[in-house]
Amino acid sequence: MSYRPPESYEELIKLIHDRYDDMSKSYQKIALYLTQNPNDVAVLSVNAIGAKCGIHASSFVRYAQSLGYKGFKELQVVFQRRLSTAAPGFDARVKALEAELGGAREGDIGLLRDLVARDVASLQDLLANIDPAAIASAADLLEGADTVYLIGQLRSAPVVDLLRYVLTMLGKRTVLLDASGGLATHMAKVARTSDLLFLVSFRFYATEVVNVAEETAARGVPIIAITDSTLSPFAKLAQVLFAVPEHEYTFSRSLAAPMCLAQALSVALAARLQKDSDTPRIPVVTGP
Repeated sequence: MSYRPPESYEELIKLIHDRYDDMSKSYQKIALYLTQNPNDVAVLSVNAIGAKCGIHASSFVRYAQSLGYKGFKELQVVFQRRLSTAAPGFDARVKALEAELGGAREGDIGLLRDLVARDVASLQDLLANIDPAAIASAADLLEGADTVYLIGQLRSAPVVDLLRYVLTMLGKRTVLLDASGGLATHMAKVARTSDLLFLVSFRFYATEVVNVAEETAARGVPIIAITDSTLSPFAKLAQVLFAVPEHEYTFSRSLAAPMCLAQALSVALAARLQKDSDTPRIPVVTGP
């Protein structure tokens, strides 16, 4: 069956989202890369993109054909049109920052310099791509919630730990759905529609977090999600979704951008609670 291929980037992304759940695992991996790295897709060869993904270039060609294009190059044209008005991509930001920081890359200080450049680039990406309306909506939901339930496991855990501390200090009733003891799923079942579930989860999404999100959403409890893609399992469940693309690091994937976003949401909430949009403050335990 043939399809009219999307002519605009927005149409293409919508088509990818619409078909994502029915795709094979390899096609889903391709879809994730295309949506998270549009600048790279515009400038790299299909062989280079395949090498980054660990998927043979021929699969990219077949994927493009499944969307109605004659081949990958025809799909790539859509990304190239977008690039003419887009901000620099992650790799371009990293290279610019590396040049600005200067110095040799050898040795321990070189590792630090590389991590700093990548973290700064991820923060620049966050600022360039975040939706101001989403921040406002999330802060409004946080303000109106009777109780904020927090869940994030594995390497997402530090983000929700920070949120628990800050929200508690702001006087919000907060419950951490801790994985220890095996009670997180049962604790989440007492959340009401006047409450809020705030989750943080990245690939490979913790099964318990996905289950809690699905069960909670089915009962009408609003959800704020910080995740890595608009194709994540939480995209159709969350009232407010923050997609923070992840990039490969030397040793791990950084939490700099998610942490910064969590702090920004906390400060936006503080501004509402304190009726002070200019100088909101987060109280601290060690303060006077």
